[in-house]
Amino acid sequence: MARIKLYRLAHSRSGDKGEITSISLFPYREEDYDRLCRQVTGEAVKRHFGAIVRGRVDRYELPDLQALHFVLHGTRPGGVAAALDLDAHGKSLSWALLQMEIETAEDGPEIDREGRADGKHQEHGGEED
Repeated sequence: MARIKLYRLAHSRSGDKGEITSISLFPYREEDYDRLCRQVTGEAVKRHFGAIVRGRVDRYELPDLQALHFVLHGTRPGGVAAALDLDAHGKSLSWALLQMEIETAEDGPEIDREGRADGKHQEHGGEED
């Protein structure tokens, strides 16, 4: 079964509050939301981040927004003021989540290496290559 990185299917935003990082994941296409719900679980996200997340990962589904929201506990020991990281606010963790791989051979169109559904590419004007 083929695997693909999340950045091919979605975009993400992250922020911090004390020792917690929150990350939201938004699919580019509505039809990918269910796929993300099935595969991007709290447990999978915790496994993906490894030692970066010292606590639990809570996941919230936001179907009206077609989004998943993750709350990662224990990513910023002591909060921002105590963080010695270059990225004290955890903004880069959204990109780290997008590096996670999921399986692609499910319902819905296959995604090629460039992240295009069924080999088609949509330009900003909506025309195909």
